[in-house]
Amino acid sequence: MRRTIFRLKPEATQNSVASAFRRKIFVAAGLLALTACASAPVKPNPGAERGVTADLDRIFNAPLTDHALWGVEVKSLDTGRVWYARNARTLMMPASNMKIVTLAAAIQALGWDYRFKTTLETTGTVDQGVLHGDLIVRGSGDPTINTREKRAELLFDEWAAALRGAGISRVEGKVVGDGSAFEARELGQGWAWDYLQDGYAAPVSALEYNENAATLTVRAGANAGDAAALELPPGTGLGLIHHVTTGAPGSPTRIDVDRPPGGAWLDVTGSIATDAPPFTRQVAVSRPALYFAHSLLNALNARGITVQGLPVDVQDRGGAIPVVTTTPRRVLVETSSPPLRDIATVMMKVSQNLYAETLLKAVGAAKSGTGAADAGRDAAREIFTGWKIPATYVQADGSGLSRYDYVTADMLVALLEHFRADQTFIATLPIAGKDGTVSTRMRATRAEGNAVAKTGSISNVRALSGYVKTRDGETLAFSILANNFTVPAATINWMTDLAVETLANHSKR
Repeated sequence: MRRTIFRLKPEATQNSVASAFRRKIFVAAGLLALTACASAPVKPNPGAERGVTADLDRIFNAPLTDHALWGVEVKSLDTGRVWYARNARTLMMPASNMKIVTLAAAIQALGWDYRFKTTLETTGTVDQGVLHGDLIVRGSGDPTINTREKRAELLFDEWAAALRGAGISRVEGKVVGDGSAFEARELGQGWAWDYLQDGYAAPVSALEYNENAATLTVRAGANAGDAAALELPPGTGLGLIHHVTTGAPGSPTRIDVDRPPGGAWLDVTGSIATDAPPFTRQVAVSRPALYFAHSLLNALNARGITVQGLPVDVQDRGGAIPVVTTTPRRVLVETSSPPLRDIATVMMKVSQNLYAETLLKAVGAAKSGTGAADAGRDAAREIFTGWKIPATYVQADGSGLSRYDYVTADMLVALLEHFRADQTFIATLPIAGKDGTVSTRMRATRAEGNAVAKTGSISNVRALSGYVKTRDGETLAFSILANNFTVPAATINWMTDLAVETLANHSKR
């Protein structure tokens, strides 16, 4: 005899509320038994979906979330039947499940083999090792020039070697960052002001270095009462307002970083003990193209190619007079990013927001020649209409960071169904209990190593959408969206995981 048994496993992230909820679920649900002879073949069971409905209802009807809103759909991709639906056509904030929407459009508009191009150009001449003119770095949105697998370091090595190969050992002019392939608006629509200082809310540009984030370092002074030292790399476009003191040995380190709306500075407050290690935090830069130009200048100097002028952005923040003329440029070096398949894997596995925002603008550029979020949104809607996927969604940004984003569970399931045979797409999704943003979830269950799904997380919003196989090997696509809850987010995640485990445990035998 087989029976479905939910795990009851303490998690470090769960609190007493979640534990109490577990007890209520088990009292209400018992051990949801699905009995049959283990050796019997799988047969169609008209009551199978009803059984799943009852099991999932026990989870989503819990009084603990009476005030919250669940949007759920579960569909068999083998039979085409919807097994479960709850508010499946209700618009819900998806958080990072919006990345599924963005990636779907990018796959169609760009293709898995698409690569971003970045070039070093000049209008000057080379004479006796000197470039008489500016070195212009022009981007098209490559988000991978960063520390992952030391790509930026290796790329700067290649560029320095290529410049020396072109006879250049000194640049008489400036390093100019040209990110004009994308619109001047660098923040996502509907982003909140109170997290714009954080690295996960980095602005988007056609030139992106280190994911447009920089490390803020706070170091203690020599004695208690001294001012602490604040450090930022050059070219971030950010000023620093210093309100950090050095505390007594052993005292707690408490550092807060704020960036006022519209401000290009960080207000750093708090205290750090004299014997504390340096405090670091990733902060979003203010001017990505300028940050890239500064970083390239430093990299070239470190590699023996000196630059005389200060780095500049091709246009100032207001899009005023360009600092370079319209004289035709000569390409010195051209480089390509890794293909979209690799970019998408990072974006989905670790939920990298900048990659998603970049892809939305790249879709716009590919479809209309305009690297703008509006153009990307229009292109995505046209693509989904062509696929006969309901246009019941509102897209504000590419990443899901915005609270202006709305999708329905049935729309996400429709996208998952569209890509059911695309193994490259499926491989981008985090694997339960194994990697990415679900690496610690659903362990020691039938969902571990089985379910693959994209997470979503912003305040009072959690989401999980992807694929899971039942005990019979039947493939299900699911989308579980939770909005407007006030219980701990860990509890919502546990309920969501329990629902996926229920699907993984299901059998028609």
